[in-house]
Amino acid sequence: MEDTRLSSSDLDALRQAYALLENPGLAARITNLIGAPVEKFLDRLPAGWNAQIGQVARLALSKAADAALFTLKDKPGGMSSNRWHKIGAAATGGVGGFFGLAGLAVELPVSTTIMMRSIADIARSEGESLTDPDTRLACLEVFALGGTNASDDGAESGYYVVRAALAHAVSQAAEYAAGSLAVEKAAPPALMRLIALVAERFGIQITEKAAAQAIPALGAAGGALINTLFIDHFQDMARGHFIIRRLDRRYGEKAVRLAYERLAQRREA
Repeated sequence: MEDTRLSSSDLDALRQAYALLENPGLAARITNLIGAPVEKFLDRLPAGWNAQIGQVARLALSKAADAALFTLKDKPGGMSSNRWHKIGAAATGGVGGFFGLAGLAVELPVSTTIMMRSIADIARSEGESLTDPDTRLACLEVFALGGTNASDDGAESGYYVVRAALAHAVSQAAEYAAGSLAVEKAAPPALMRLIALVAERFGIQITEKAAAQAIPALGAAGGALINTLFIDHFQDMARGHFIIRRLDRRYGEKAVRLAYERLAQRREA
């Protein structure tokens, strides 16, 4: 029987995860960088952008999932190489910023692939096996974290609500994920549905990124900064997510969720 009492060090880890997962998201970080609310610049996006964003997000995630992302040695534990992945993302952001919105469709799949590799690296550092199909799907889940959905209300943007929204699709996709997360022309409908659900939330953050990059004054240097914030955000989401999964393996999901919810209640009190 699992011990449901979290140790002092694991409670500290849970507090870290909570702080990462529930703090202000990408839009707030961009606002702090450019000195104005990112929403102010949404009208700079081309007409019909909202209709295209879902397709852009799905394409980026599909290419990232189909790339050779799990060539990292399968040695759980150790330190993740967050800094080098940020440098790679900044470089692609600089190119995207130079070409403006026109370069986003080319830059985004590359930067998303770099982020997916970084997420996998963080997963490994938290004791996950990269050969486990469940780990690979959990890496994909990270792209849905830290954003809100048009159908959400104030209480429906939390970490566990997002996981619950994806749970059925993750469960179905897991049946087909053994050995590879490759997205082929004949990819299983369950996997494509999961990618579509993740892309719906990921697309919100792409829109925020695109709105900032639409500011002509930012240029290549601004694009590099925006992409650094972009990957930093998802590295934080990954760290929090895989801390929770590590604690789940030790104490059980129910015990960890109850402890997490107690933290939330104390913050609101």
